[in-house]
Amino acid sequence: MADIKAEYLACPIRQVVSRFGDKWSMLVLYMLHTNETGVLRFNEIRHLMTDCSQKMLSLTETGRSLMPAIIALIDWGKEHFDEVVTD
Repeated sequence: MADIKAEYLACPIRQVVSRFGDKWSMLVLYMLHTNETGVLRFNEIRHLMTDCSQKMLSLTETGRSLMPAIIALIDWGKEHFDEVVTD
């Protein structure tokens, strides 16, 4: 860590992407968001995802505040899917 510049560690983009950039985080957030209660147990999403920890997952207020950005990213991905896949 000593070799990493302080401004990189303080960069909000790097910090957010490092927390939500893995292959499952945004999908789990979206599943929780689209569920009526915002709460799902592991076995309820196990059929769709196999790499989640075995605990109850619930969407916090911070997670809810991220949903408009995730939904916008999903919509963009749907609109530009063919371009992204073929480039």
